[in-house]
Amino acid sequence: MQSPPPPPAEQAAFGRPGDVAGSFAGDRPTAPPRPTPPPPPEAVLRAFAPRGGATGLGEPPEGRRQPRRTATGPFWKADATADPWRDPYAPAALGAPARYPEDEERRSGPFLVDARGRRKVRLRDVSVRLASLALLALMLVGLVSGTTAWFLGRTADEEPLLSPDTQLSEVSPGASREPGSVADIAARVGPAVVSVEVRLANAGATGSGVVVDAEGGYVVTNNHVISGAADSDDAEIRAVFSDGSGSAARIVGRDPASDLAVLKVEKPGLVAASLGDSGELVVGDPVVAIGSPLGLAGTVTSGIVSALDRPVRLSGEGSDTNAVISAVQTDAPINPGNSGGALVDNAGAVIGINTAIASVGGNGTTGGSIGLGFAIPVDTVREIAEQLISTGQAVHASLGVNARSVTDGTRDGALVVNVEPASAAAEAGIQEQDVVIAVDGEPVGSSEELQVAVDAHDPGDTVTVELVRGGSSTEVEATLDTA
Repeated sequence: MQSPPPPPAEQAAFGRPGDVAGSFAGDRPTAPPRPTPPPPPEAVLRAFAPRGGATGLGEPPEGRRQPRRTATGPFWKADATADPWRDPYAPAALGAPARYPEDEERRSGPFLVDARGRRKVRLRDVSVRLASLALLALMLVGLVSGTTAWFLGRTADEEPLLSPDTQLSEVSPGASREPGSVADIAARVGPAVVSVEVRLANAGATGSGVVVDAEGGYVVTNNHVISGAADSDDAEIRAVFSDGSGSAARIVGRDPASDLAVLKVEKPGLVAASLGDSGELVVGDPVVAIGSPLGLAGTVTSGIVSALDRPVRLSGEGSDTNAVISAVQTDAPINPGNSGGALVDNAGAVIGINTAIASVGGNGTTGGSIGLGFAIPVDTVREIAEQLISTGQAVHASLGVNARSVTDGTRDGALVVNVEPASAAAEAGIQEQDVVIAVDGEPVGSSEELQVAVDAHDPGDTVTVELVRGGSSTEVEATLDTA
C-alpha cells in the first residue's frame, strides 16, 4: 500500500528533485509567499507605536528598551538577516567544521602542548594517576598481609602440641584463713551438721539437722522434716554425716507448735555444735548458714542478720506444723533442704535453726531463696529440745483465744474472734470483738504478735493484757494456761 503524495506546499518546502543527489538543489521550487501577519492588538500599538515616519511597530518605551538596532539588522541581533536559523527562507549551506580551543592543543607524552609549544598539566590526568597509584598500593598491602598470615598460620600448625617438661606456676604461701572467717566457721561447725533423709512407702523428704549432744547422739531438726514418718510403721529416717557415713535415726520427740523435733542416732565420735545466745544478736551481725539444700550436703552460705523478733507463721506443707515463731531473719541464701540446719555467728556458735524462707508467688516450699530466710532463735531451740529430750514433749502457755489481725488506720491490733470456755481469757473477762493492743506493756499489732507474746511466757504466769472495747482501752490480768 502506497502513501498518498504530499501536498504541493510540503513538496515545495521539503521536496527534492529526482536528479539531485545532495540535500538541496539550486533550482528547487519556489516557496509560497510569506503570509501577511494580522495587525497587532490595540494595546501593543499604543505601547510600540511607529516613530519617525516608520511603518510597523517601533522600539520599546523608554526604560524597557533593548539594545539599539544596528545598521545590518533588527535591534535584537546584529546578524539577524544573515542567520539562516532565524530566517526560514534563507538559503542552506554547509560551512567548515566547528573548532574548539582544546583541538588546537596536542599531546606530548603525559602533557598537553598548546599552539606555542608550551606544556600544560591537566588536573583530571593527575587525579586519575593518583587513584591508580593508591589502588596499586592497597593491592600490594593486601598481598603482603595475606602472605604473612599464611606463613604464620603454617608455622603455628607445625609447632608441636605436647610439651612433656612443662610445669605450671604454684602459689606460695597458701591463702590465709583467719579465725572467724567463713572458711574457719565451716571447718569447725560443718562436722556437727547432718543431712536428714525420710523414706516412706510412696514418698520421701530431705532436710538437715544439728548435733546438740554428742554423747547421747541427739540431733535437732524441724518437725515438718520428719513429721511424715511419725505415724508410719514402714517409714525410715536416716542421718548422713559429714564424712559420708550414715546411721538410722529415731524420733525422740517433736513439737508442731514450735516446728522443732529431736532425733537420736547411734554413731560414736559425734561432734556437737556449740549453742550461742540469740539474745545477744543485733541487726547486721554476720552469719553463716550450713545445711543440705536440695540434697547438696555440706552447703555453706553467708549473710547477715536482717531483722530480729520477726513474727512468722509456719505451716509446713504435708505436716502437722502450725506454729508462730519470733524468728531471726537473714539474707544468707536458704533453700528447701536447709530446714533444720544451723545458722551460725562469726564465733562459730549456733544462734538459730533454719526453718523457712519467703519466696515470690509461693509459700517458700518450692521456690528458691530471694534473701528472706528465717531461723528459730537458739534460746527457743534450747528450751524446747531439753523438754523433748527429758519428757518427749514440750509445753506452751496459752491465753485461750482465736484472733485475727486488724487495723483502724492509726493503730494495729489482734481482734478476738473466739474465746475458749474456761480458758485464761475467759477467766480474765476478755470478750469477743475485743482488740488486744499490748501484753505486759509490749505492743501487739497482729494475731502473730499476740501468739508470740503469749508463748514467751510459761504456763501459770500472770500477764497484763491491754485491749480496746467500745472505743476505749482497758487492762485485764490473765493467768496463762497450758496449751
